[in-house]
Amino acid sequence: MKQSTRYNQGMSLTKNQVKHVAKLANLTLSEEEISKLGQQLSETLKFIEQLEKVDTSKVEMTSQVTGLSNIVRTDDTIPSLTQDQALQNAHSQKDGFFKVKAVFGE
Repeated sequence: MKQSTRYNQGMSLTKNQVKHVAKLANLTLSEEEISKLGQQLSETLKFIEQLEKVDTSKVEMTSQVTGLSNIVRTDDTIPSLTQDQALQNAHSQKDGFFKVKAVFGE
């Protein structure tokens, strides 16, 4: 069984490890939030540690449990709006297109 060594097994995460995870997730946390997140992540890692101990060598790999495969609808074409119909309620239009405010400048 493969054991993960990317965290302190059986121990709580350090404050620096929690800050590193927060930085990776682009989270700005207060000291209280760092403490709370550290406890929660440590509990999660302890649970994962328990799961790693389960013998799954006789369990068949599964990727689909419902028995369904390739459930898709048919690709039917339907008539679409004409350009005039699409533009009939447009607040502003120019040269047959919707006119909108500039996003990146004038």
